[in-house]
Formats: sequence, C-alpha cells, structure tokens
Amino acid sequence: MTRNPRRDLLAGLTVAVVALPLALGFGVSSGLGAEAGLATAVVAGALAALFGGSHLQVSGPTGAMTVVLLPIVAAHGPGGVLTVGLMAGVLLIALAFLGAGRFMRYLPAPVVEGFTLGIACVIALQQVPNALGVPKPEGDKVLPVTWHAVQAFVRAPNWTALLLALAVAVVMLVGARLRPAVPFSVVAVAAATLTVQLLHLDAAAPIGTLPSGLPAPSLAFLEPAALPSLLAPAVAVAALAALESLLSATVADGMTTGHRHDPDRELFGQGIANLAAPLFGGVPATAAIARTAVNVRTGAGSRLAALTHALVLAVIVFAAAPLVSRIPLAALAGVLLATAVRMVEVGALRAMARATRPDAVVLVLTAAATLVLDLVYAVIIGLAVAGALALRAVARQTRMERTEVTADLTGPHSPEEHALLAEHIAAYRIEGPLFFAGAPRLLPELSEVAGVRVVVLRMAGITTMDATGALALKDAVRTLHRRGIAVFAAGIRPGHLPVLASVGALGLLQSEGQAHATTGEAVTAARAHLHRSGLLPAAPVTEEAVR
Repeated sequence: MTRNPRRDLLAGLTVAVVALPLALGFGVSSGLGAEAGLATAVVAGALAALFGGSHLQVSGPTGAMTVVLLPIVAAHGPGGVLTVGLMAGVLLIALAFLGAGRFMRYLPAPVVEGFTLGIACVIALQQVPNALGVPKPEGDKVLPVTWHAVQAFVRAPNWTALLLALAVAVVMLVGARLRPAVPFSVVAVAAATLTVQLLHLDAAAPIGTLPSGLPAPSLAFLEPAALPSLLAPAVAVAALAALESLLSATVADGMTTGHRHDPDRELFGQGIANLAAPLFGGVPATAAIARTAVNVRTGAGSRLAALTHALVLAVIVFAAAPLVSRIPLAALAGVLLATAVRMVEVGALRAMARATRPDAVVLVLTAAATLVLDLVYAVIIGLAVAGALALRAVARQTRMERTEVTADLTGPHSPEEHALLAEHIAAYRIEGPLFFAGAPRLLPELSEVAGVRVVVLRMAGITTMDATGALALKDAVRTLHRRGIAVFAAGIRPGHLPVLASVGALGLLQSEGQAHATTGEAVTAARAHLHRSGLLPAAPVTEEAVR
C-alpha cells in the first residue's frame, strides 16, 4: 500500500465517483433504500478490501444481489434481509475454512456467460417502474412487475421520468465509447438533478431524505424464531456472493500480470464484510466486476485504492447527504439501465453460441433460468445441463471395434490355420473411458457376440474406468462364459487393476489364466486354448511357444 500511494488514491477516487450512483441505485432496487446501498459500499467495501484475497477487488452492493434480495424483502421485510446478510457472512467464512474457493475454477464458461446475461436482463427490467415514473407494483417476480408497470404508464404516461432515464443511459453509453476515462455516470446524474431542480419538474421523484452518517451498530433486527425460515435465502445469498466475488477476482487477475488472488481468503473477506454491513443497515455485499475493472484500468496496485473508494463514499454520506437525496429515481434507473447494457459482451456471447451446440444450449438455459426463476437455481440448472452434455460427449468417445487376429500371431503359421483362427477368435479393441455413461451402451453388444469360441479384449486403449464400467465388463465376460466362449484380456493398465479387482472382474480373468500383458500373448494363449479344445487340426503348441 505504500509502494505507489498517489496512483492508488487517484484510482480509489475514480472508483468512488463511478460507484456512488451505482450504490444509490442498487440500494433503491434492493427495497431497503439508497442509504442501505451507501452503507454497504462504505462498510463492506472497506472490510472486504482489508481481509479479502485480491489486492484489486472492489466490493459493495451489486445488481445480482438485489435480484436475490427482492423476494426476501417481500417475504420477511427489511429485518429479514439484514438477518440473511449476517447468516450469509457466517456461511462464507465457513466456506473459506473448508477450502471451497478452489472449486470455482471448474465453473463452465457458458454458465458464467448465461448467468451474466440473465442478471443484466433482470437488472434492466427492475428499473422499468422508476424509468417510467410509476409506483413499483407489488410482487417480487420481475416479469409480472415490469408488465404491470408498463400498463400503469400507458394509463398515465410520465414522459419526464422516461426522458430523464433514457438521457442518462444514452450519455453513459455514448460517453463511455468516446471518453472511457471520464465518469459519465456522475456527469449524467448531476445534469439530470440540476435540470429537475431548475425546471421544477415534479414528475421526477427524488430519492428522498438520507441520514447524515451511518447508523450506530445494532442487533435489534435479529429474530431468532425466524432463523430457520431464513436459512434457504441465506444459502442463496452466500452462494451468489461467493460466485460473483470469485468471478470478479478472476477477471481482475486476467487484466493484470503477476497478480493472483487467494480464493479462500477472498471468501473469508466477503464473510467479514457481510457480517458487518447489516449491523449498519447495509444489504449483503459482494465484489463488483464493473467497479473492480475500473479500479484496475485506472492503475490501482494495492488495497489502498479500494479503501480510498470506501472512504470517499463515507465522506459523501456525512457531508453531502442533502444533495444526494435530491437525485431523481429516474436518473438512477438510467444509470442501472446503462450498466445492464454494458454487462452484456455481445462478442463473447456470439463466440460462445457458435462454439458448439451444447455450449449454446447451456448459455440460453442459464440465462432463461436466471430471468424466470432464481440466480442460484439458474447456476444449478446450468451446471447440471453442462455436466449432462459433457458426460454425453465423453461417453461418445468410448468405442469398441473388431480387429484382425492374425496380425498379432507370433511364429510361422499356414494360411489354413490363419483362416481357422480368424473363424474361431474375435478380437475387440476398447478405447476411451469405460465408465457409467458409456459402458452400458457398448458392453451389451459384446455379450451378443456369436459364431466364435474365443473373444480377445484389447484393453490398453481404455483411458479411465469406474466401478460401473468394471461391473459391466464382468457381466459381459460371465455371459460369454455361460455361452461357452472363452475371454482373454490384453493390456490392462495398472491403474485399472484395483477397480477390476474390487468388483471381481480381475479374479474372473486371472483364475483361468486369461489376463495377459500384450495382445500377442493373449492371441497365442487363445490359439493354445483352441488346440486343447480340438478345434485346430495342428498339434498344440508347447509351453515354450506359448511363453
């Protein structure tokens, strides 16, 4: 923090300017008011910067979290949200000590992109009532609420609010393309507020009175009897906080060289932040990808930048609350509409959709589930579908094909003997993973082999094997034995021996001397078996020849 403080202080100031309208807007969207958003940005932003696992992360209220909080506010009121924040903080700390952060790297990219697209749509739809200047309809489902807001606007149009929201959004989007370094969100909000004040536009409702300072820490909102009913929402909040924070930290790593976050420490820092923020009336917090990106792009190099961001917002809370309270809600709606648009990376979505059909399916399903259901359910659905499609793709790599026997014979043999061996011996090469998704499809075909007396299984190409695959192989061998067909295995990998032994398949092969190191040895042993059975007219080979 002392290496280059001037650069970090300037970066923190820039982030604070960008974060102010976002904190106000997300506080309003959460249902607890603009003051809750500011308290979250100050308290959670400072503590997450101190205790988190990334030097460049900026935390506070986010749009994704407001999506989860609205149903909690509707069901349990503001006290329920604050209690859920505390519970989520405890869960995040527990996840940190359990080392859960390292599992974030396994999240598929289509799930992340679909999740982000769905959140952007939800954030945009949440702003429709304020952008249209109508009272927010009852309910916590974004699609019905949006529809009712549109109907209310049609009955009594509020063009002032709509024009303010669109103007702020357009200024932010166009300005970001022309001058990325300028905080156009603050410029647009300030211009909208001055316009409303100078022209006395009553149709643009302001935020309302804000307290001059943070409230004293309080535990009055705790209701022990309600804790069991709040456990599920707390799990959802903790899961979202972990997901978004680790995603943001990964983005920050990708924007720099030589910086790598500690995922478990990041969860710990977010847990501390979520324990403290509700005590000051704040909502559950998480790392913010947009603010973190601004922090990195403006040259931040240490935690001092994020701490400066929190300090500047605290000064605004104590010194400029009367001015902030005059900001029109429609202007904040415009800020969040522009934020939602900027969250969607069209190029990344197009690339993901064109990659493979399963990737496109996962992306669309995750986005739709985020919009219609719930963020946590959306991630679960995305992971489940991605896992099922990945298993199907891997299972298709498992294949079994019949191969020539005579190519693996050793020593001189007459053409007649070659023909008889090819008639009585069938060799099959099994390649790819032999596991629960692929084995049941292939091995029943092996059990139906007919017209031969010996089957040679070439198993060196099996990449992995689980208990289901080993059991299916054992059942196929038993079926062939009952039909009088001997089975010889070749090239079993050492790593597969324990699995085969655990289900009894290895003992079944080894008990009759039918497990061999190479295909040549297995075919030679099969030839000797046919001699002993009297199926070959030539004299049986000696033990020396077999060896």
